[in-house]
Amino acid sequence: MFTSLFIVALVLTTLGKLWLATRQIAHVAAHRSAVPARFAERVPLAAHRKAADYTIARSRLGMVETLVFAALLVALTLLGGLQAIDDVLEAAMAGTSAIWRELALVGVVSCVHAVVDLPFALYRQFHLEARFGFNRMTPRLFVADLIRNTVIGVALGAPLVALVLSLMAAAGGLWWVYAWLAWIAFNLLMLWLFPTVIAPLFNKFSPLDDAGLRSRIEGLLSRCGFASKGVFVMDGSRRSAHGNAYFTGFGAAKRIVFFDTLISRLSGDEIEAVLAHELGHFARKHIVKRIAWSFGVSLAALALLGWLVEQPWFYLALGTDPTIGMRDVFALLLFFLVLPVFAFPLSPLSSFASRRHEFEADAYAAEHADAGDLIGALVKLYEDNASTLTPDPLHSRFYDSHPPAALRIGRLESMAPRRGPRLAPRPAA
Repeated sequence: MFTSLFIVALVLTTLGKLWLATRQIAHVAAHRSAVPARFAERVPLAAHRKAADYTIARSRLGMVETLVFAALLVALTLLGGLQAIDDVLEAAMAGTSAIWRELALVGVVSCVHAVVDLPFALYRQFHLEARFGFNRMTPRLFVADLIRNTVIGVALGAPLVALVLSLMAAAGGLWWVYAWLAWIAFNLLMLWLFPTVIAPLFNKFSPLDDAGLRSRIEGLLSRCGFASKGVFVMDGSRRSAHGNAYFTGFGAAKRIVFFDTLISRLSGDEIEAVLAHELGHFARKHIVKRIAWSFGVSLAALALLGWLVEQPWFYLALGTDPTIGMRDVFALLLFFLVLPVFAFPLSPLSSFASRRHEFEADAYAAEHADAGDLIGALVKLYEDNASTLTPDPLHSRFYDSHPPAALRIGRLESMAPRRGPRLAPRPAA
């Protein structure tokens, strides 16, 4: 029965993703020839067409990825791939402690996923991104990043998986509660490690050296009652021409990070407005809410896994028949392999919450900076990052964490009705 349910869910999810991608491609292509009226005086037609072509290319690649990873999921489950890998490991690791064999199984499955994903990553970076002028990464840097990511993933992931498996084996029926507490501790640790230890392994972070801009930012932070460990510029241009800004860290370890590509593109007023938007996420408790939500979802997921691990049909329906000693790791792998298939219909809920937070952060920015400056910054970012101004509405509701450009700009304009037009005409050629 569960086999049939899984097949139906996988087919519907795969077809749903392909249908949404097809809608996105058709909608963007249909609006490629004209810049939306709201942006006509600011975004050149060439930039609008570039964004359309970039979006279409990414969507088409995503469709191929959807099909390939659906096939991989079937191969690992219904076609017996996961069981076959374990059979090989059983013969190769005879006499080895059970925990090492369990970790080896997790490692091999992770490697299979990484190997399948590698051609897509290479194509995306060195063909798609390069085709549209965004790639600045060299093959040597790509390999170095891959090695660093692998080492960090093993160093952090292996102990966590070993701990969870140990709890599953020895902590009784409520093992999932202890695993949840371990997951919370791990995530809080990562919030501290990422800005201070992990991120510097990949990028150089330099204190903002523009005294005038730094003074402006410090003034905004003071007005908003926000304390941070500093404002840093990251060498994002080393890998990509895309621009961004973000907050990282937790508590007193919070840092403000601007990509160097963004600093070079925006004016001081626009940078202040972007920062005010990001501060809005903290002021409106969005970060805390998102963390609490993720912890709540993880608790529910682990509780479900705690029940499934005791159900023989769960393994048999997904093409496996593990020995008693390997049951826990099979349950863990199968659960996280098939969970996205069943969770896909819930995607709009997460996207809706994120877009709502973006609107609230925009409103906060309009209170502490000029809404027109935020509009100017957003339009530049849309243009520079080749973000489509005309996404398919349904596709956007499913996937987009940020509101569509026209809707977002329209709300910002309404927040400053007496300040005149928000989109200044583009400079003459």
